[in-house]
Amino acid sequence: MTRPPFGREAPPDDGDTGLLAPGWAGSPAARATGDSAYLRALLDAEAALTRAQAALGLAPAGAAEAVTGAADAARFDVRSLAERARAGGNPVIPLVADLTAAVGEPYGPYVHRGATSQDILDTATMLVAARTLDLVRAGLDRTERALARLAAAHRDTPMPGRTLTQHAVPTTFGLKAAGWRSLVLDARDRSTRVRATLPVQLGGAAGTLAAFEAYGARDAAELTTAYAREVGLAAPTLPWHALRTPVADLAGCLAFTAGALGRIGEDVLALSRTETGEVTEGSGGGSSAMPHKANPVRATLLSAAARRAPQLAATLYGCLAAPDERPAGAWHAEWEPLRDLLRLTGGAARDAADLAEGLRVHAEAMRRDLDLTRGLVVSERLSAALAPRLGRARARELLTEIARRTHTEGRQLAEILAEQPELKDLDLDLTDLADPAHYTGFAGFLTDRALERR
Repeated sequence: MTRPPFGREAPPDDGDTGLLAPGWAGSPAARATGDSAYLRALLDAEAALTRAQAALGLAPAGAAEAVTGAADAARFDVRSLAERARAGGNPVIPLVADLTAAVGEPYGPYVHRGATSQDILDTATMLVAARTLDLVRAGLDRTERALARLAAAHRDTPMPGRTLTQHAVPTTFGLKAAGWRSLVLDARDRSTRVRATLPVQLGGAAGTLAAFEAYGARDAAELTTAYAREVGLAAPTLPWHALRTPVADLAGCLAFTAGALGRIGEDVLALSRTETGEVTEGSGGGSSAMPHKANPVRATLLSAAARRAPQLAATLYGCLAAPDERPAGAWHAEWEPLRDLLRLTGGAARDAADLAEGLRVHAEAMRRDLDLTRGLVVSERLSAALAPRLGRARARELLTEIARRTHTEGRQLAEILAEQPELKDLDLDLTDLADPAHYTGFAGFLTDRALERR
């Protein structure tokens, strides 16, 4: 086999395929945020602006039809637009030139009339975000339904509750799954609110809409509302060229969603360790070197997304400090991290749904692990039961000694309890008190209450 010379130039890419991003590669969110999708959104924003002006009598109806007809993404070379964007610092400038040429006379002059590049790019970004959030919401809906089924099915399945990595007191898998679902619903509600408020951008060169007035507009609110209606977004009170609340709200929503799903991934990673084995993914991933492995790949990708999302959101929050009426640098710095965050969260929503729908719960392993401490996991319950009868100090002293003997003698807590003379005359069912499965508190009630949320 002939090896290529060291350092040979790689072939040109046909696009960002996500080779190093398995968390979003091939996902609906990847398609909704790709260069072709962005091009479509830019053209949608341009065509909607012309239609809005035509609806108010500021442009001929023929112009609206001509621009809408010409705004077909298949007619434009996205690679050429990307390369020519460098000259003006954004892709709208070459796109307007190409769209104007595609429309031709007599309606070419109505393309982009009165707008600035940021109006179109911001509106397109909100369109891409809206379309991606719809996909995120679909993934979250799938996830919460699967988690609701798991919580109901395992309402009373006992397992160790762990704090600071150690067994604490028993809980149930149903309550854990209900907690995961609560986070997913929190993410769903946030994404729904943000989706409903994503605004169009329309301000002209410096946020005054002066050019639109020059072309005959008499009511700024009417024009913005007409544009919002045409493009399917909210109408803002003010142009937000340097008022980046919509982007910050979107960043917070996406970062929260990635973190909430990452919490599920972290739990699944811990519970699916070989030595724990309390859950497994329905279709684990293979290893390139170890055929016996079935790696928890979906959980791994959720964990990775949760680690990346906060830093992306931090960049977007940093862009809130945007000077002047239209900022240099702060606006430009948003584009890539926002798209990365949309992709990352959209991919995580897909992976979370796949994970939840295929998760296998091993109740027998959970019961086995409850017994690892030989019953000491219920020492809190014993303390509460014995303190009123023996006094708090004596109960603590006795349980400390019993715990020591449980460790050193390798025996069950219940056995040693049964041997204690001062406990024999007490009206207590020591066997029941020492059974971890009988000390899950209000876990069932809490699970039921959590599942009432819709």
